[in-house]
Amino acid sequence: MKTKINWYIFNAFNQRLGRLASVIACIIIGKHQINFSPHSYGDKVIIINAKHIILGGSKTQNKTYISYSGYPGGKKVKKVSELIKTRPEFIIRKAVLGMLPKNYFKNKIKNLYIFPNNRHNLKNVKNVKYFY
Repeated sequence: MKTKINWYIFNAFNQRLGRLASVIACIIIGKHQINFSPHSYGDKVIIINAKHIILGGSKTQNKTYISYSGYPGGKKVKKVSELIKTRPEFIIRKAVLGMLPKNYFKNKIKNLYIFPNNRHNLKNVKNVKYFY
């Protein structure tokens, strides 16, 4: 039985990052559906206002993301306070990716669309449900 794919639009304005990421991870996998089975399709998620997300405690000053290229001197450290201004979609995508199970469900991260402003540019979006 093929189910219709629904689109969910989340407004991240003044939302906590961890709580939003856990709800989105369940929707991407498809666990919110009544007839969930691992081979079934999850739904697609659009996040708007990503630059207005909140992190709890002192994470905006202390939390860092580290990437290493493998070369000597190739370690790059970026603080969350810088990334929220420049690339807020990276922070949300990384949080949702951490909430997904470490198996083939990681490939479903491509069903997540993140926009820093309050508009999205996706066309042909049907069966939309809003979460504000």
